Amino acid sequence: MRGSAPEDEKSTASPALRRSITVAAAALLLLPLASATPSAGAGKPGPDALQRAFTQAADRYHVPRSVLLGVSYLESRWDEHGGAPSVSGGYGPMHLTDARTALSRAPEFSGPDGDARGDGARAREAVAAAGAERAALPTKLPARLRTLRRAAELTGLSPQKLRTDPAANVLGGAALLAAEQRTLGRPGSADPARWYAAVARYAGEDSREAGAAFANDVYAVMRQGQSRTTDAGQRVTLAAVPSLRIDSGQAKRSGLRQASAAGRRAAPGDPGGPWEVECPWTVACESVPAPYEEFGDHDYGNHDLANRPRDQRIDTIVIHDTEGSWETTLRLIKDPKYVSWHYTVRSSDGLIAQHVPTKDVGWHAGNWYVNSHSVGVEHEGFLASPDAWYTEAMYRTSARLVRYLSRKYDIPLDRQHIIGHDNVPGTTTATIKGMHTDPGPYWDWDHYFTLLGAPFTPSAGPSGGLVTIRPDYDRNRPQYTGCAKPGQPCPSHGSTAVRLYTAPDERAPLVRDIGLHPDGSDSTIDVNDTGARASTGQRFAVADRAGDWTAIWYLGQKAWFRNPAGARTAVNSRGLIATPKDGRPAVPVYGRAYPEQGAYPPGVPYQAVSPLPYTLLAGQKYVVGDRVRGDYFYSPTFDVSGHAVVRGEDVYYEIQLGHRVGYVRAADVDIRPSDA
Repeated sequence: MRGSAPEDEKSTASPALRRSITVAAAALLLLPLASATPSAGAGKPGPDALQRAFTQAADRYHVPRSVLLGVSYLESRWDEHGGAPSVSGGYGPMHLTDARTALSRAPEFSGPDGDARGDGARAREAVAAAGAERAALPTKLPARLRTLRRAAELTGLSPQKLRTDPAANVLGGAALLAAEQRTLGRPGSADPARWYAAVARYAGEDSREAGAAFANDVYAVMRQGQSRTTDAGQRVTLAAVPSLRIDSGQAKRSGLRQASAAGRRAAPGDPGGPWEVECPWTVACESVPAPYEEFGDHDYGNHDLANRPRDQRIDTIVIHDTEGSWETTLRLIKDPKYVSWHYTVRSSDGLIAQHVPTKDVGWHAGNWYVNSHSVGVEHEGFLASPDAWYTEAMYRTSARLVRYLSRKYDIPLDRQHIIGHDNVPGTTTATIKGMHTDPGPYWDWDHYFTLLGAPFTPSAGPSGGLVTIRPDYDRNRPQYTGCAKPGQPCPSHGSTAVRLYTAPDERAPLVRDIGLHPDGSDSTIDVNDTGARASTGQRFAVADRAGDWTAIWYLGQKAWFRNPAGARTAVNSRGLIATPKDGRPAVPVYGRAYPEQGAYPPGVPYQAVSPLPYTLLAGQKYVVGDRVRGDYFYSPTFDVSGHAVVRGEDVYYEIQLGHRVGYVRAADVDIRPSDA
């Protein structure tokens, strides 16, 4: 909302408002917190049981096993998720969807906000929103949200068994694929190439482009091969077939509708006119435009018209999760009184919707300086529901989009330019506690950057001076609380984050974040408490080593994490570091890089740059991400004629301060190689 708030704060809705509204998606997202029902009378299956299930299902329904394995990998990476449903209400390795059942079993929920701090009123609002979502559930769900019932009809198996028994679930997926092949009038075949159109239609994909993009990824996986141990300890392998080719023309005969690529009409005063989606050709991308409208008493929303990168650099991509379902998210983006972002990526198939042209400024990051220089990408999912499924299809299409944007705007593929919403700094001390925490500790940054073509690898020996955080996602399972209720343990799950202590001992207190806990209390293991957390891909300067432990400079203090030789949670690297200039006992850190007061012309109010509560002490070192000159985008009105970009002479360095980034003035620090 805009209103009369200070310019720096008015372009983003409060985290409380955003999380209370988007929790309406509790319909599908809270399910993963409910316990799953195991198969009746079943003992613990052997480690090759799932592999055998794919073979048996392929034989029964005359579907090539490689096709089954490829589809399942894109939908679930062969994981069972403990019988919990996905964001879309999908179950099991084949992601058979039963959204109505998922909704009816969604438990009561308190504290849903991504930045919740036990606010009872906020929790009550969220529960009311979840009830409204249940009441608004349409009588007839989209086909992609009800494939499990059809699989039950085709196989004769009960919906309960299809939801909870992995082998039955695979049978249901095979039956669906065989039925799609028959619908297309094509005979069964042992040749995987002849199943392309059926794969494109799998799970009720609702556009030709979405289906084709999904099928293309399935066939890419089949060509490359995959092998992994699932969340249930099952070893599954898909042998590579590099020579596999497809008849992509089958997509035209799939019967799916053509996706829309048309952009919105030019809004009054829009200097850019109509636009079409900005996406790589390898993904399915639709236009679902956000409104640029005036309303009320000279208020407007839900983004700002701009002319980037001509007026301001685009140097950051912010990764979010929606905290809501696809349908809920698309409803919200059309509200001119709500906030905005540039893209949303769907969980089930990776379909991308673009809402705001990248030249314009979305209201998504909670930090106006970051908004002015970034593109916001939302992903259908919930940070506190680890099994709500950030799917392989989502990761792959999102990575293609981000790679496309990085090339278009020359954005480095590293973790200080491709950041999570949870890495965006508060603008002032007062805003730190309200900053968002998505996509959270369950987003697989290591896998994501591998798909980006920029994997995190060692770049130095022990004398390099830096470490890049990189735990083994599947094996790294720190305990979190608060996913369902405050203090309640979250399900055990792989994580990209390592925990930071005040001493090389897991019995020592966690390091403190004075911004999040101004009363001086210790950080906690709550899933939304980022105060003692370092995440995959983030680089820090080494402060000390002791046996299996490594210390880094973090929020002005030494922070220790376990990094044993046999199971490294970080790799050695080198780069540039910032350290206080000689003679400076401490230097301040800022949450935005605004110009000096003298740079503001008459009519543009000065935006003060107040220091955050963190300081860098003499001798401490922090990794440099970028060098920027202070600027400020002034856009208080619907009429763009009054907008201006203020540019100053002050130069800042972006640094990896803690879990979030920060900014220091170039005049306060020296920059040098970490291994100097």
